[in-house]
Amino acid sequence: MVAPRNTAFAEESAEVEVLYANLDKLNVLTKKIQGSLVRLETSGKVVKEAIGPIYSNTQSLQITNSNIDKVNEAIERLRQPLDAKGREEGIIRAGPESAGLSQYLSALKRVDKALKDLTATNLKSNQKAISEFSSLLTTGSGKLQDMFRTALRDHVSPVEPLHYLTKDLPFPTLPGETLTQLGPVSAAISSAASHGPQRTPGDNPAISIYAETRGPYITSTLQNLAIASVNTVKRRPSDGPYKQGTNGIGIYSNALEGLITAEYENIIRVFTGEQQGRALQATCRNALAEYSKTLRELNQYIKANLMTDCFLAFEIIEIVTAMSYRIDAKTGELKSLFIEALRPVRETAKSSLAELLEETKRKASGIAVLPPDGGSVPLVNEVMSSLTTLTAYSGPLASILTSLGDGNWRSTTSTTSTAPLDVSPDSSTLFSHFILDMIEALMISLEARGRAFHKSKATLGVFISNIFCVVDRSIRQSPELAQYLSNPASISRIDTFRKRGTSTYLDAWREASQQLLDVQYTSRTSGSARPTSGGPVDSTSIVKSLSSKDKDTIKEKFKSFNAAFDELVARHKALYMEREVRGALTREIQAVIEPLYARFWDRYHEIDKGRGKYAKYDKGSLSAQLAALA
Repeated sequence: MVAPRNTAFAEESAEVEVLYANLDKLNVLTKKIQGSLVRLETSGKVVKEAIGPIYSNTQSLQITNSNIDKVNEAIERLRQPLDAKGREEGIIRAGPESAGLSQYLSALKRVDKALKDLTATNLKSNQKAISEFSSLLTTGSGKLQDMFRTALRDHVSPVEPLHYLTKDLPFPTLPGETLTQLGPVSAAISSAASHGPQRTPGDNPAISIYAETRGPYITSTLQNLAIASVNTVKRRPSDGPYKQGTNGIGIYSNALEGLITAEYENIIRVFTGEQQGRALQATCRNALAEYSKTLRELNQYIKANLMTDCFLAFEIIEIVTAMSYRIDAKTGELKSLFIEALRPVRETAKSSLAELLEETKRKASGIAVLPPDGGSVPLVNEVMSSLTTLTAYSGPLASILTSLGDGNWRSTTSTTSTAPLDVSPDSSTLFSHFILDMIEALMISLEARGRAFHKSKATLGVFISNIFCVVDRSIRQSPELAQYLSNPASISRIDTFRKRGTSTYLDAWREASQQLLDVQYTSRTSGSARPTSGGPVDSTSIVKSLSSKDKDTIKEKFKSFNAAFDELVARHKALYMEREVRGALTREIQAVIEPLYARFWDRYHEIDKGRGKYAKYDKGSLSAQLAALA
């Protein structure tokens, strides 16, 4: 049993010895490899130290070679523009007519590019070449400018604006082939101008030439319309207030707008970008200066005739404002110039509102003689006609009233309205307030003049009533006025004058009606019972119960009433009353006199036993007399 175990152990021991032997060989091999690596590293260092300087020199040589190539390229680029001078000079100096426009523009473009390249090098050695190229470019640009000017001058004959306005035709533009030619020429001139040593920013010879050539064309085309606008404003005093559309400023403005629109269509095909706006402003500058001058002349006339011609100021504001917005929408230009031209007229229009109020009061107070029959005065129709005319200018008035603020059109002496005003009313409400102030100023001033002139209450009452009637009728006959005065507050303010006129007139009749009051007798019926209210009245019994003194008093009352009544009837018929006034006052008189007289007659008509000596009128005849007053 022991022997096999020893044999197995011997085999394993042999294998271990083999492994140890292999490990020793591996260690020897590792040491050899490490020695080789050390020798290799040492050799690498030797090689690196030997090759390093060679690599460095090679790299420097590569950089130098690259720099030489770049210098050669730069020299080539520098030579190109210098070479271009010789090639292009002949074409440019010959002019576009000889070389042809397309070829000429191409040559000028190449010279332009060469000049830019030379300038970019910033080399002193190129200064002479830059000067020569600049001179050549200036020469070429000058020839193009001459061509540009000549092409424009072929189309500057003034046209007849009325021909285009009456037929609703657009104003003429430059021919298409001309515009096609002018666009590239303008671009070349503009590009050449950018190289000028003393160039002012924004200065452009093409724009200057265009404006100098086309500007006078617009101004001369409009010249007659400017003169007509000034001439048509002058009218005879008998012609009355200005009538909308009778001045030539509307036609003048339409023609100016049409010409500006046509010119803008030219400009956008000739110029590019921001040049378009500058070209339009420069071209239209003189025409707008003449337009502004015309507006100033019209404004002077308006200021001198404010009461009759302030309407022209409102019309001008409406026309110019609308036109400026339309032109601005199309071109994006000129709006501020129009607003500045309009400023004097607008200021006059603003001041005219206060002046209308004051002039209305001055005219009313200055009427020397009023109609003795209580009739109205022409001033009422004049003012109401003016107010009706004003409603046609609601647009410009809205902006003026809004800028003034509510009530700020009144002077310090103006009557202050008792009606509450909105904190921030809209333009329609503001216009309503202004119209009411005008009407109140008119009626208050005329009423004050009437109280000083008319000594009779009846005449004064009719005078005030007639004024109110004319005002009320004007409002009812004008839908535009009614639109602004239809609210309850406005109606109440105006109706105050109707009530005042009626009350003043009835004061005269109330003096007569005092004779019909007999309260002092109703308690003196000698023991008889007082008549039941609404029941039948026994005049015989009442008269019998009176003392002789009371009977005499009743007789005297009948006589006094008869005299006063007859006088009032005669005066009523003699006074002038508008149809509506006569009917309204008659109804008021009937409402006052008839009930009182009927009661008095029922009680005391037996005082003269039907002879008519004292009770001149029975109830029926008195009613008929009153009805005949209408």
